[in-house]
Amino acid sequence: MIVIMMMFMPGVFMFVILFFVFMLMFLVIVVMSFVSMIMILMGDGVCACVTLNKSKGQNSGWIVITLAWGFAVMCGVLIAGPVSGAHLNPAVTLGLAAAGLFSPALIVPYIVAQMIGGFLGAGLVWLFYKDHYDITEDANAKLGTFCIAPAIRHYSQNLLCEVIATFVLLLCIISCATVNAEGFAMLGPIPVTFLIMALGMSLGGTTGYAMNPARDLGPRFAHYLLPMKSNKRDSDWSYAWVPIIGPLIGGPLAGFVGWLLYIL
Repeated sequence: MIVIMMMFMPGVFMFVILFFVFMLMFLVIVVMSFVSMIMILMGDGVCACVTLNKSKGQNSGWIVITLAWGFAVMCGVLIAGPVSGAHLNPAVTLGLAAAGLFSPALIVPYIVAQMIGGFLGAGLVWLFYKDHYDITEDANAKLGTFCIAPAIRHYSQNLLCEVIATFVLLLCIISCATVNAEGFAMLGPIPVTFLIMALGMSLGGTTGYAMNPARDLGPRFAHYLLPMKSNKRDSDWSYAWVPIIGPLIGGPLAGFVGWLLYIL
């Protein structure tokens, strides 16, 4: 009997390890999804507030959107910082991994969670503003509360804009996390808040500055699936690759440059 038990022990031990790893990954995904959901709720929420008919914030403009998106990211960082290092963006996750500042083993669960959070956050925005969606006839405006669209559709140029904006975002984040780590640690999420605002005001005019695949793809799926009482258009899948590929190029590229400048 003892011999038989010893034969099964390695298998049981391996099962227990795999179970705990699975549960840990599941917990990470749940927590990170919740945090990303809060950020998208506030970020897409301001887009709905500014855009939808009879909203008290209707037509308040681009500056309001950029300011609110900065504060939305700040809230996400405040909530996620102690738990995950404030990962709310696949481009940030990949960029920090490229710079050697993040474990590659956590890339997949983090990105899955960010995508789920993007979808759920957009769903909450739809629920919150449902009456306003119902009375808004402009199908393009409703889509714009979920995901980005370029001011001028020129795919190669749009892609370049997303690469450059994401590159600047990540390089600044890596600088804060390495060279200026002690000083910026005292300021908490304030530097990244102003960074998001500045990027929106300076580089957001061409594409709407996604800089984050989860910020666009998750909400775009939500738009595709959620019912609209009037005038729902397609989810513009022909453009969807730009805010995915652009940040996924710009983020790791900035990570590599940051590694050369600050870590090597």
